[in-house]
Amino acid sequence: MARVRFIGPEPVTVPELGDRAVELDEVIDVPDERFGGYVCQAGTWEPVAEPPDWVWPDASPEPEGQPESVQHAPAKKTTVKAAPKGVGD
Repeated sequence: MARVRFIGPEPVTVPELGDRAVELDEVIDVPDERFGGYVCQAGTWEPVAEPPDWVWPDASPEPEGQPESVQHAPAKKTTVKAAPKGVGD
């Protein structure tokens, strides 16, 4: 079973856990399949023990030695026109 720590601003009641009251900084056990639902609320819960085989959704490392793909917009080209003869002389 996975574990999370409550870091919210005030105690809460968690209906999923049988209306259990959870105090600030308390570590609780949560079902493995619900771990992501808790830790996605980063301002309320923090991971303590991940479920076996847990993979963070955004954890897709770049292969070593290859920079991230960066797309640049094409350079903007402008044309400067010469002032008519006699202007600015």
